[in-house]
Amino acid sequence: GDGTGVSICINHHHIHPTLCKLSQNCLSSLISTDYGKSFHDISHRINHTFIREEFGVSVGPGSSVILTADTPVVDNPGGIIFTSMDAGATFKFIQLPFHLAQPVTYHFFNPDYLVALSIDVSHSNIISMTTDLEGVTVVFFDTDERGDLVLKRTKDLGETFTTIHEDIYSFGYIGAFLFFSVMEEPRSPRVMYFSSDQGDTFSRALLPSASTEQFYSILDGDEDMLFMHVDNPGDTFFGTMYTSDDRGILFSKSLERHLFDGQRKSDFTNITSLRGVYLTNKLDLDGRIRSVISFNRGGTWKQLNKPDNVDCGEQVKSVRWCNLHIHGEHSRNNRIVPMLALSEPTAIGLVIAHGTVGDSLSSSQHPDVFVSSDGGYNWRGTLRGPHHYSILDSGGLIVAVEAQREGQVKTIKFSTDEGQCWKSYNFTEQPFFFAGLACEPGTKAMNVSVWGFRPEEDGQPMWVAVTIDFQSLITRECNDQDYEQWLAHSAEGGTSERKGCVLGVKETYRRLKRQSVCRNGRNFVVSKKQSSCLCTREDYLCDYGYYRHVNTSDCVRQPSAANKSLEMCLNGEEDELLTAGYRKVPSDRCEGGYNPQLAVQTVIRPCGVKPSPGPPDKSTSSVTHFDTLVIIVLVAVVSAVISVRRVVYSNS
Repeated sequence: GDGTGVSICINHHHIHPTLCKLSQNCLSSLISTDYGKSFHDISHRINHTFIREEFGVSVGPGSSVILTADTPVVDNPGGIIFTSMDAGATFKFIQLPFHLAQPVTYHFFNPDYLVALSIDVSHSNIISMTTDLEGVTVVFFDTDERGDLVLKRTKDLGETFTTIHEDIYSFGYIGAFLFFSVMEEPRSPRVMYFSSDQGDTFSRALLPSASTEQFYSILDGDEDMLFMHVDNPGDTFFGTMYTSDDRGILFSKSLERHLFDGQRKSDFTNITSLRGVYLTNKLDLDGRIRSVISFNRGGTWKQLNKPDNVDCGEQVKSVRWCNLHIHGEHSRNNRIVPMLALSEPTAIGLVIAHGTVGDSLSSSQHPDVFVSSDGGYNWRGTLRGPHHYSILDSGGLIVAVEAQREGQVKTIKFSTDEGQCWKSYNFTEQPFFFAGLACEPGTKAMNVSVWGFRPEEDGQPMWVAVTIDFQSLITRECNDQDYEQWLAHSAEGGTSERKGCVLGVKETYRRLKRQSVCRNGRNFVVSKKQSSCLCTREDYLCDYGYYRHVNTSDCVRQPSAANKSLEMCLNGEEDELLTAGYRKVPSDRCEGGYNPQLAVQTVIRPCGVKPSPGPPDKSTSSVTHFDTLVIIVLVAVVSAVISVRRVVYSNS
């Protein structure tokens, strides 16, 4: 948790839990309250219980922690969790009537309530929610007689349920949207349904259907819109990316040939340090992978600029074909790079990533570290070779450790000017094999822990954690003279009126000057000034049934859409879309200026799927009512023959 200084370490020896329980000398649960500078054993607080290696630790909001235990006791009916509300200082023991199949998650409205998934065969035909488990409420999901997946909804903490839809293939939520995919007919392609009103109504999305050899993947989402990938048929490793309207119904094509590898991994990245910026890779017709970036939430995409301090190389025939290409999840899975692109909301404009310079992304070329200070418009080469890196002090400090495949590490590199200059610091006299770089979430701390292991004479590794506190190196607190006013999205020029206008807004930030060597401190808060821009044609998309004409850039009706009334639902109900062909880009806040002629507000009559009417399904357990809190939980009936891998939130 941000500001707690607490680290919890679970030591795992690969010994059967029963033997480990009997000896107790192979169990150790450790805690640090000083950012990893010292640890002490807390195994006695959890009765020396063997904590699971897989999803054994869950960290919630504030100072809440859950430890999930393996239970070797034969007569134990279920699993065990230990809950702490004070960052591990004390724990409460809770015996569960089932075994967990996935990590415990915290309810997003009230962290006192937990949601858990179980597919124990012994609990078939049961959907229940129990209370009085030391103040913790647990929801669990089990199978019905048919083995189908049924989506249900409760507003009263499990006392009653209403069925939303049967024969569900997958479901989940992201941002402000709930969604599920369904086969409406046996062996038919899947279609997507979305809800933007917490499940009161679901409407079918205007997206291509996905056959059994294809998939949907929701890449990102917030309260305004969604990014959706629809896979191409066959083993093509690419598909089409779409962006939605603010209801998750109308989707516009954003990027074709979007890369998605055989492991269903995407390189799509939200650059959180600057509004509206997204980065991904595409598979071009020539079979090469190239990086593209969008500064307006997927409205347009372009290749990344070549860094000024890096040459193209002799293999590139023309500078026109020389760009920076960023390694993503595809490269990390193939162990080409150790880390993905890194950005933080508190470090305005800062992006750190591995990449190569050339006509495409190269797996044979040595990946280097590149840094952008303006959200991805301009880049510079900063470190040779792959590294592990982290952002501290709200962007005022960057740290990096060189990735060694075989060798041991003892040196950390750090920069106070966004990667232009680096200094080295030997943090240990005895090098060790690197395992991880850990820092407190929120990027406000100035402590970082490097951890790994040294081989001992008996063959067992001795784990080591070294914490570096940069407050002893950077001692001066920043003052007003150390900051400057910076206009975001101003790197590409344009007229003075439009300079910096993205999604209808100009944003001017107060941020640290690059040459200032001082610390922002934990009390640093990102401050910005916003002003609206006049609308232009770039602030509008072509609505459903329209496309942008090549010669005029006007939105014209597609030949298949002969009338203004367009059927949008295929389940017997109809939606009417009244439009002149334009709709404003989601989250765009421009005012005045360009206004599409004859534009009519889009009117949608609710259609699609509503929770089933009539008597609700009763759960098997009673639940205490809360008059002041309305909680919505989606639950599902999961077949025992359906693996847990099928119920996922990202790939649908």
